[in-house]
Amino acid sequence: MLDPRSEIYPTIEYRPIQPSDLEVLEKIHLSLFPIRYEREFFLNVVNGNGVISWGAVDTSRSDEGRDELIGFVTTRMIAAKDSEIEDLFRYNNSHKYLTLLYILTLGVVDSYRNLGIASSLVREVIKHAASVSNCRGVYLHVISYNQPAINFYKKMLFKLVRRLPMFYYIRGQHYDSYLFVYYVNGGRTPCSPLLNSHIGLLPPSATFGVASREYIIREIVTSFVVDFRAFLKMLVGKIWSKEEKSIPRWSRCKESTTLLTSQNNNSNNKRIIAAEDSRCHV
Repeated sequence: MLDPRSEIYPTIEYRPIQPSDLEVLEKIHLSLFPIRYEREFFLNVVNGNGVISWGAVDTSRSDEGRDELIGFVTTRMIAAKDSEIEDLFRYNNSHKYLTLLYILTLGVVDSYRNLGIASSLVREVIKHAASVSNCRGVYLHVISYNQPAINFYKKMLFKLVRRLPMFYYIRGQHYDSYLFVYYVNGGRTPCSPLLNSHIGLLPPSATFGVASREYIIREIVTSFVVDFRAFLKMLVGKIWSKEEKSIPRWSRCKESTTLLTSQNNNSNNKRIIAAEDSRCHV
């Protein structure tokens, strides 16, 4: 492992988590999180069964541990309609087909903290989410007392969208959860300023690097395109409605017999959190 007294920065590389990482992955999770994850979870991670993951390794190590995990992030792609923030995307007519990349776990071993590894892992997640055309964001839960994690995600420009009471149940006690979202591909909280999800958490004196500026500009353009398309659809809908009104009533009624009506289910399915479904982020 890294000697904390060393002034030489290690060479960190990032790769997908693989089957040979199983034991180390379990060990790190056990040391970092207050929740005991089932063996099945780790098998799904290392085998890529419904889980997309990245691992960090220190290739500058001279021993046989140069390919050993020192950090990781595990994620799962889910349908936006199955998430706790489905209501944030109802303004989009195609929200039923949208997806979100959910961060399951994120961690770095103690001796490699404060080297930007967690930030790099999250950037890998964001980059992947942005490459999926129907994905609108990366989201996660943070337990309410984990202030370092809360500060970390705010620094990474995630937007705090809500608080979920008694979301976690750990060792006989309930804890609230904060839900953070990083929007991609034009996704954003409806009725909010365009850049609120990206720069609203920064102080007025904050500055951006070239990469951040380019990303924000790209998001502005994407958001504009998405909103413009929605405007065109609304405009076409109104024109079509006016044309329908000009059709004789008997003709409209006759044609309408060939249409199928859809029924909306307004009942909200409350999500049940099982023990193995609970998450904490450090």
